[in-house]
Amino acid sequence: MKHITFYLDFVSPYAWLAFEKLPEALMGHSISVTYKPVLFAGMLKHHGQLGPAEIAPKRDWTYRHVLWLAHQHGVDLQLPRTHPFNPLALLRLALACGEGQPNRYVCETLFRHVWCGGAEALEPERLQALTQQLAPVREVAGEAVKQALRDNTTEAITHGVFGVPAMVVDDRLFWGFDALPMLADYLSGGDWFAGSDWDTAASVYSGVTRAR
Repeated sequence: MKHITFYLDFVSPYAWLAFEKLPEALMGHSISVTYKPVLFAGMLKHHGQLGPAEIAPKRDWTYRHVLWLAHQHGVDLQLPRTHPFNPLALLRLALACGEGQPNRYVCETLFRHVWCGGAEALEPERLQALTQQLAPVREVAGEAVKQALRDNTTEAITHGVFGVPAMVVDDRLFWGFDALPMLADYLSGGDWFAGSDWDTAASVYSGVTRAR
């Protein structure tokens, strides 16, 4: 049985889309999945990047794109009233719901809190109700939970993860909602993966390096 590590941040609409459609991509395969919350902003800082919502024209396009993708794929998605927002409270809540990584029910509940209904993700009364519903077993603001999130983010970066959603299987990284068909092809033993192109892609020289 193969194992997939699914790195996610609830602030990402693409992570929600990929999370919802992942079961379809895995149909017919014997796969186990671990869902690991990470701080997307921490990855952006590490790699010296801006997030999609931090570039004004890209922000507008991103929202249009995810709304269209949701419509095309039959996924319930409404934009939250405010985005981007600081997802730390949600990420920590997910990790506080068990001694290890959150299960699929916890992650789905948190994703739906953000991306279904069009409300404020961090509205205090909604957060309180969400916390009561999930009944965390660890202190949400406790050091153990904070460290778990830091560890997940560091682990993801070590595996070469630069954004969410990211799926790692057999030390191969598949990034983004649109990578699900590629992931499914790999799990099915697609011929392309037996060739050299996967490794060749990493050997191309960069001709230009911009100062940051």
